[in-house]
Amino acid sequence: MVDVPIAPLPTPFLGTHTPKLDDKGRLILPAKFREPLAEGLVMAKGQERCIVVYPMAEFYRFAAQMQTAPSSVSGVRDYTRVLASSASPEVPDKQGRITIPPMLREYAALGRDLAVIGNISRVEIWQLDAWNRYLADKEPGYASQSEEVMPGRF
Repeated sequence: MVDVPIAPLPTPFLGTHTPKLDDKGRLILPAKFREPLAEGLVMAKGQERCIVVYPMAEFYRFAAQMQTAPSSVSGVRDYTRVLASSASPEVPDKQGRITIPPMLREYAALGRDLAVIGNISRVEIWQLDAWNRYLADKEPGYASQSEEVMPGRF
């Protein structure tokens, strides 16, 4: 197995923002997310029917890790196929806008109202009501977490 070094982003993606999707399927990225995504990004299907957005360099690092996973394992093949086939490289325009491809908008059931959240090394785009339902479901477990979630990490 090849060990791919993990270089932390200079500034992690943090916070929740609620921009609107315009009629052309464009989203204005939150101001504090623009600089790390300015050189390019990759959008793809994420879990829980959101869209995951990686800075280009982070996506390449992640892809390098995926290449070391055994393709003889069905779950690995399934995951990489879905992720790679839905991936869309983009470069934000001068106003910090990106166009979300129709296939990804449909997958995440995006309407006009969005939640754009920072998730440390990546950004996630959610339909606002879906994000609010997810939080309502998951926050009680987060508040009562008493075991180590990531053994050996912290």
